[in-house]
Amino acid sequence: MKRKFFIISFLALVSGICGVSQTSPDTSVTLENLFTRLSLATRDADRLRINDSISVIIDNYARSDSAFTHKFTGLRYLGQITSKDSQLKIITWNLALDESKGKYFCYFIHNNGRKNKVYRLESSFDNKPPLINKQYTVNDWYGALYYDLRQYGKGTHQHWVLLGLDISDPDITRKVIEVISFTPEEELIFGRNFFRSKKTPGNRVLLEYSSKAVVTLRFNSDKSIVFDHLVPVSASLTGKRENYGPDFSLDAYNLEKGNWILEENVDVRNPKK
Repeated sequence: MKRKFFIISFLALVSGICGVSQTSPDTSVTLENLFTRLSLATRDADRLRINDSISVIIDNYARSDSAFTHKFTGLRYLGQITSKDSQLKIITWNLALDESKGKYFCYFIHNNGRKNKVYRLESSFDNKPPLINKQYTVNDWYGALYYDLRQYGKGTHQHWVLLGLDISDPDITRKVIEVISFTPEEELIFGRNFFRSKKTPGNRVLLEYSSKAVVTLRFNSDKSIVFDHLVPVSASLTGKRENYGPDFSLDAYNLEKGNWILEENVDVRNPKK
């Protein structure tokens, strides 16, 4: 179970990709101490109590006027990403438990030009993957740790594409490419039918592979997402995702006229890609 908590530390490496960074020593130190205590706690009751304290701090921060101008520094276990246009900020972390399902916690902060709209999301660990052809809302969010995003489109066609990680299954790691948007009523929607491949068009892209494997999923540019091509270790294990890993080739989804189009076996050294 410890893997489930410590893996979020990688988010600290990528959280500096977007946004403005400032320091808040007192609160940052408090949060770091709480997360450290959380990682060392041996009883679920203590973990839940410590996580409640973390949630109070993050909730107050997300609803403050400084959410877009300030960023916590030196935190290993809290993911923070902000879009380049400073219209969307995502804060996320996870809680591992022994006697019950672990949880994901996430805040979406949307600067709609008038005031910040805050969405608080919570989801229990689930060994079942999210459906690739379904839209989700705040109420049935599937749970993930988001570590990068890009904004594209304008006006009513403005969207954000997110890269996320799901570690809820001890045998299978999942990475997701997700497009979100906001309705005129300011409802947060996960999943748009913008992905095109040889298979059925989907609302999201899901990579599922062995938890022992290391798989890349990253932006190659604002309009290109590259990732490892996944294969089973042997043909007899086809379909059993806990036996999948990279084969050292890369595929990509490229943004073309509002849709993300799959291109297989790409060479990222080619500047045109």
